[in-house]
Amino acid sequence: MQSQTGNKIISFKDLIIYQNTYKASVEVMLKIVPSLPDSERFDLKDQLSRSCKAVPRLIAEGYAKRHQRLGFQKYLDDALGECNELIVSLSHAKDVYHKQVDTDFCDKMIELYEISGKQIYKLSESWSKIKGVKGIRS
Repeated sequence: MQSQTGNKIISFKDLIIYQNTYKASVEVMLKIVPSLPDSERFDLKDQLSRSCKAVPRLIAEGYAKRHQRLGFQKYLDDALGECNELIVSLSHAKDVYHKQVDTDFCDKMIELYEISGKQIYKLSESWSKIKGVKGIRS
């Protein structure tokens, strides 16, 4: 398997989707979460923090189980779900706290997670077509 740059994928860190979602998680943690009011400490701040960190973690953990079709599939499905949660949470942050957060940056992150969700879905579809990957339907 090769990456978009033609390099062989030997680690989860070589996956473009991992690289993009890891970078995005750092940006959300540094630029959006601190801008939210303390009243959101146990709600929106917590949700954004957990979800943005979960996406690259799930991709990394799933990659470790890539030889088990259902194992990798489950983690990719969960990562896609976290992307969807992030889109909703970022939309809430932008719409409710538009005076505290950079709304243009929120829009940029929403777009990035929409694209990431599509990439995760395509990775999942592509991976399910690879022969030799173990699973119930192999």
